[in-house]
Amino acid sequence: MENQILIPKSSLDFLVQLKDNNNKPWFEEHKAEYLKELNYIETFAGSLLHELSKTDVFETQSGKRSVYSIYRDIRFSKDKTPFKTYWGGSYKRATSARRGGYYFHIEKGNTSLIGGFWGPNAADLKRIRSEFAHDHESFREILNSKTFKNNFGTMQGEQLKTTPKGFDADHEAIDLLRYKQFLIIKRFTDEEVLSPQFLEKALEAFQNMRPFFDYMSEVLSTDINGASVL
Repeated sequence: MENQILIPKSSLDFLVQLKDNNNKPWFEEHKAEYLKELNYIETFAGSLLHELSKTDVFETQSGKRSVYSIYRDIRFSKDKTPFKTYWGGSYKRATSARRGGYYFHIEKGNTSLIGGFWGPNAADLKRIRSEFAHDHESFREILNSKTFKNNFGTMQGEQLKTTPKGFDADHEAIDLLRYKQFLIIKRFTDEEVLSPQFLEKALEAFQNMRPFFDYMSEVLSTDINGASVL
């Protein structure tokens, strides 16, 4: 474990300054500072990817490629500020047999590691719901495990306010059937983010997502009878 890989306080402080000066002239004036802090984040992301790759397989090839651009797409947004005020990035799992993605959001007072499924397509959502309707206990065992509860609390994500089409309102798994997103989130304090142990804690949090990912991957790569669809 590369404990010497740190996120410095300056990387969080730069984001605060950017939030107060979210315009192109200020950013250009501080471009060198931005690139310096970006390098810290890319280095950290690369080290985390390296460690995580010992137990998972990824399409994402480097920390540099995992980090999102700081530039916002403002074409269809009412918010016309040009820059994001957080460091974000993701690792994409490799092959259609490994579903779900790991995401990181680093921001002063609002850092979290996230795993899951933001926008499942209609076919995937139907398959997941069919599995819940058929056997929800297996998934509840994951959600109710001590490790899951201690790290993530509960599963999060958008839910329908009504009953999904094709299912009964009084189904015993209706609470799960209403989900449209399936997200698990581990939050960190600034003190934790800046500590020498953050790389280790981030790795542990992502590794603790694996039972959730393994379950979803199994469901989404098989039909309701358990036969492979890949």
